[in-house]
Amino acid sequence: MPLRLDASAAEFESRFQSYLDIGRDDEERVDATVAHIIARVAAEGDAALIDYTRRFDRLSITAEGLRIGADEIEAAVRACPPDLLAAIDFAASRIEDFHRRQAPQGYSYEDGVGNRLGLRWTSVAAAGLYVPGGLAAYPSSVLMNAIPGKVAGVPRLVMVVPTPDGKLAPAVLAAAKRAGVDEIYRVGGAQAIAALAYGTQTIKPVDVIVGPGNAYVATAKRMVFGKVGIDSVAGPSEILVVSDALSNPDWIAIDLLSQAEHDPAARSVLITNDAEFAERVAGAVEQALVDLPRRDIAAASWRDHGAIITVPNFDAAIPIIDRIAPEHLELAVSDPHGLADKVRNAGAIFLGRHSPEAVGDYVAGPNHVLPTSGAARYASGLGVLDFMKRTTLIDCTPAGVAAIGPAALTLAGAEGLGAHARSVAVRLGKN
Repeated sequence: MPLRLDASAAEFESRFQSYLDIGRDDEERVDATVAHIIARVAAEGDAALIDYTRRFDRLSITAEGLRIGADEIEAAVRACPPDLLAAIDFAASRIEDFHRRQAPQGYSYEDGVGNRLGLRWTSVAAAGLYVPGGLAAYPSSVLMNAIPGKVAGVPRLVMVVPTPDGKLAPAVLAAAKRAGVDEIYRVGGAQAIAALAYGTQTIKPVDVIVGPGNAYVATAKRMVFGKVGIDSVAGPSEILVVSDALSNPDWIAIDLLSQAEHDPAARSVLITNDAEFAERVAGAVEQALVDLPRRDIAAASWRDHGAIITVPNFDAAIPIIDRIAPEHLELAVSDPHGLADKVRNAGAIFLGRHSPEAVGDYVAGPNHVLPTSGAARYASGLGVLDFMKRTTLIDCTPAGVAAIGPAALTLAGAEGLGAHARSVAVRLGKN
């Protein structure tokens, strides 16, 4: 059964903090294994990828077979039902529309003493996209990771995807084609992350790596950060639903399970101001689990990491929300906008009773790659800016450097940096 908490109870704080402190990530000690894989790929290149693919994905390939060719991609597109291709195109169009509005603008201005200062945005030269593979079809992950990069203007998008036993869902390749992915390689795991970061004889290195993966992939991304940029080190998925008693308990129950079915370590939380409604939702969850295709996964998640929290009013829910800092936050209340205005920490907020988290996963438009494990306190979802960098521009005139240079001389002297001071002094005619 999920944890039951009453925000008005004397023991709430200690029990709630214990709940937040429960580790949900895979506790398997993978650091040493991942470090070895990265070192080997960096040293051996394709040979290491081929060996790991044989061992972990049970697939024997050559260096030439690492890349998925145009013919295979076209065959995958033809294998997809027309309605699925239409849905991929529909989702891609909405994701593109939303992300184009994120594109930043540079600026340039004169500082009043003759110098021109500015800032410009440029994309990275190459980005790597990690996509879970096999028969688990996640075309939405392809679209969400690739389209912001294309909108940013990245000239080279490289996708890596494992193909265990040589199997790969056609929809994944169809989505990659629709999103404009330039290169696709049949390699996964920590070895794929290492290949993107360090390069091999076949795969040229990239500048940024994005996309979700298992504990080995997440650990590899953490280890190569610095060599390349990364979007985040993602943990298990999570949803927090705030609901009053006017909501349909069946709707709230299935929303909670929409994330629980991802992973036994996923976290689903209900906050409500009505104890009777909480019981109705709990019963609806049990009923929904009866015929859920991923019942075992969802049931384990709800049992081990689920929680139902009752609050005296929704103002009391705000500090709880901000401490959880959920990946997904649904506000199924009468005034969702007013409540949302008070929330500081959330990856994405779904407003009202007709905005289920699932639409955000596929077709709403905003990105579904969001901060997890409390990272919404300081991080944002994947977007165009994750594929871009800003460069400042400084264009000094003789009069301009004369106006600002003396203060630079003073500061350089205070810091004991003689060459700094002299490089300004020579331009001011001082020796």
